[in-house]
Amino acid sequence: MRHMIIGLLLLSHGGVAAQDRPNVILILTDDQGYGDLGSQGNPFIQTPHLDRLYTESVRLTDFHVDPVCTPTRAALLTGRYSIRTGAWRTGAGRAFLRRDEVTLADVFAAGGYRTGMFGKWHLGDNYPYRPHDRGFHESVWHRHGAIGMSGDAWGNDYFDDIYQRNGDREQFTGYCTDVFFDEAFKFIEANRNRPFFVYLSTNAPHNPYIVADRYSAPYRRMGLSAPLADFMGMVTNIDENVGRLLEILKEWDLEDTTILIFMTDNGALGGIRMEKGDSDGFPLEPWNRFGANMRGRKGSPYEGGHRVPFFIRWPRGGLGGGQDLEGLTSHIDLMPTLMEFCGVEKPAPVEFDGISLAPLLRGEASAAERTLFVEHLGGRYSRPTFELIPFDISAVLRSRWRLVFGKELYDLTRDPMQRTDVAAQYPDVVRELRKEHERWFSDVTRRISEPCRIVLGDPAENPVHLNLQDWYMSKGNAPWYQRPFGPYVHVSSDPAPYVNGKWMVEVAQAGRYEITLRQLPGEAAFEIRGVEARLKVDQVDKTRVIPKGATAVKFAVELNSGPQSLQTWFTQAVGKSRGAFYVEVRRVDDAG
Repeated sequence: MRHMIIGLLLLSHGGVAAQDRPNVILILTDDQGYGDLGSQGNPFIQTPHLDRLYTESVRLTDFHVDPVCTPTRAALLTGRYSIRTGAWRTGAGRAFLRRDEVTLADVFAAGGYRTGMFGKWHLGDNYPYRPHDRGFHESVWHRHGAIGMSGDAWGNDYFDDIYQRNGDREQFTGYCTDVFFDEAFKFIEANRNRPFFVYLSTNAPHNPYIVADRYSAPYRRMGLSAPLADFMGMVTNIDENVGRLLEILKEWDLEDTTILIFMTDNGALGGIRMEKGDSDGFPLEPWNRFGANMRGRKGSPYEGGHRVPFFIRWPRGGLGGGQDLEGLTSHIDLMPTLMEFCGVEKPAPVEFDGISLAPLLRGEASAAERTLFVEHLGGRYSRPTFELIPFDISAVLRSRWRLVFGKELYDLTRDPMQRTDVAAQYPDVVRELRKEHERWFSDVTRRISEPCRIVLGDPAENPVHLNLQDWYMSKGNAPWYQRPFGPYVHVSSDPAPYVNGKWMVEVAQAGRYEITLRQLPGEAAFEIRGVEARLKVDQVDKTRVIPKGATAVKFAVELNSGPQSLQTWFTQAVGKSRGAFYVEVRRVDDAG
């Protein structure tokens, strides 16, 4: 289906001559809130280069994304609400961009652009979900949601890490953000004489907050606590790299012909407190960031959870001059907007949820009157199951109004910090917005129960390395980090948490497979804690005694083709069990 849709891409370039088509560089940072920039009024943070870009750009002042990272990336790259795409959580088997979705990279590649992706992907680590499976000619990226998470290359710590170059592991030298910008620069230089699209998606300033001391020390001297100083140092490092980019574009005579966009993926992680002890139902870290006078933070349906900065500069296209544009806009608008600017045609069967902002950005039209929806599916952090509950963590956005949780109503013209619920004063508005949300929710969740399956036994990826972050779970979360980090659950404790889940897979070819179970990856050389290992793949159900001192247990099995589920167990002598956190699946017939 995906290949059929991409095959229907029209290659006429919308009447825009090849030499007139602009380049596109899209910078997306991770967990940097609306107020985490000097140009946004932050009294501490030092971002001179981004502040310069702010003064040279058109700024969308009411621009919204999803409140967490994977859904934002899915919507950004498809022009469709994330719930439609399969990638509506950050894990638990719901962080894959559905195979039949068409990406911005697909349409740019089909339209004659060279496409590159550098940094954080978080839309699937395995075939057919990786960046180079989704339209990017070249990609350098880290696995799963953050460097150092349990799905990432073992031992990564932001410096001199192992990343993926397309489908191959590669050792890099340097700090993560510097590496991703350096790789983007190499790609731009190699393609500077033809149209290119660069998606530069930094993992910084996502936690853990790790950066060279020269970036964080100035903030400690201001009296800021270590976590906040490190976070701000990570932002300043990003800013330094943006400065390098601005100079390179000028030096290579690409400044005028390049659409340069800066935005972030969700609200700040720290947020601000409304009142002492009030965390809006979400846990707050023991320090707070500058919230730009907005309530809420990452994960929250309040404004601070999903309203983010958006700067766009394109001198030849007349976009610049430090203009602010009001009106509701969203990440789902970016794909149709860039396609119009670049003369790249729409895939015939695809229906966007977003609209082109080109007329607004060119000054040819006012902002559209519209209703937008923000939904953080999966429940509150305290909820034990992933119940599909409309209005659970939601916001309906229309002009001045924000309907939050389906019952709280705020008038942003009078109450930008969302302190005063006026639902009782405007019951008609509440009813109308609830009805719109109900219609929308029914539409976007039509395929919500269809799992996105990792493909086993395809030559495009053999062997396949599975990790616990992609377990398809009905409640709870798998451990997030490789090693202890603050309050987060990690996989390297002894004993590791007693948790389990299954992988939803599709066996591409029937035949002989070797499946290796490990508690930690092979390079960790970690002795399995248990006496018996079990593997179940639909029709196959096998057990083996775990040899003393073993770091891996292998099963040789015959698998049928088709959709299946794969689950594992390591059972202790006391009867408790946990899943194998890391599993390798190799089709032996292909491997010889």
